[in-house]
Amino acid sequence: MQGLDFKEGEVIATISASQGRRILGIGSLWILSLMVIYVGVARPPELGWQLFLLGLGGGALWIAEKMRRATALTLELTPEELRDSTGQIVARTEDIHSIDRGMFAFKPSNGFLLRLNTSGDRAWRPGLWWRLGNRVGIGGMTPGHQAKFMAEILSAMIAERSSD
Repeated sequence: MQGLDFKEGEVIATISASQGRRILGIGSLWILSLMVIYVGVARPPELGWQLFLLGLGGGALWIAEKMRRATALTLELTPEELRDSTGQIVARTEDIHSIDRGMFAFKPSNGFLLRLNTSGDRAWRPGLWWRLGNRVGIGGMTPGHQAKFMAEILSAMIAERSSD
């Protein structure tokens, strides 16, 4: 590697959710769930609608908790892999085929889309990353400058790999 010389296991870049976006996103889901549950309990429509409202409110609470746990994590890029702070591998750098950061790409807000050579299991960490087949979306509640820096490093790694 002439341009990029990283030590094995060295963390090159990190992405973590910003505190303000976490408060706004999780708080909005909590408010939505409490309002829907309140309507279902205080002013119950017919039974079918009441069950629907209670289920919707419970689902919103579940997603809010899943988002709270996910956005407490950090994504770390090493020369070998992209992983979260628990050690779960999001993608191996050798499997990354391309990066899409375009305006019309199906990507999370303030993030980018990775296209992999191999498909992985479906996974979803709301506000941080998701994986569906051979596509991985990075971003959501993350600051744009952190995601842009990581995408630039990954682009350079892909370009260097393809030039060898």
